[in-house]
Amino acid sequence: MDEIYDEFVKLADKKKDIRDDDIALLVGDVNRKERRIKLDYLQVVTGKNLKPMASVRLDISGEKFDATSDGNGPVDAAIKAVKQIIHRQVSIEEFLVQAITRGSDDIGKVHMQVEYEDNIFHGFGANTDIITASVEAFLDAINKLPIAK
Repeated sequence: MDEIYDEFVKLADKKKDIRDDDIALLVGDVNRKERRIKLDYLQVVTGKNLKPMASVRLDISGEKFDATSDGNGPVDAAIKAVKQIIHRQVSIEEFLVQAITRGSDDIGKVHMQVEYEDNIFHGFGANTDIITASVEAFLDAINKLPIAK
């Protein structure tokens, strides 16, 4: 409960209006902390006339791994960096972005379907930063893949 409250306070600092959907997402995010692969760090550089670049650090069972990649957009660059770390041949089959409420300070929800060895895995992410939400959705799906032997 303390973790949820701390995350609520952080979100309230970012947004003026906190809605029921925001709180539901915060409660779901606490379960994400129990995942084997977690997003530890994400930095993205993008803009007009700049090649999008992303640096990612993942925590995999307590061990930290870093990668940097470019892409045709900031989400692509971030996902490519994650793929460098996880070493799995996965493809994104579906990528949906949705705002929960109105406004530029809103939480964005991302749903992804990832294909791995002819199986589909679903991932979900939510964050005020849509790139972070996208990476979290990708990692949510990746965490559902069978552990490599």
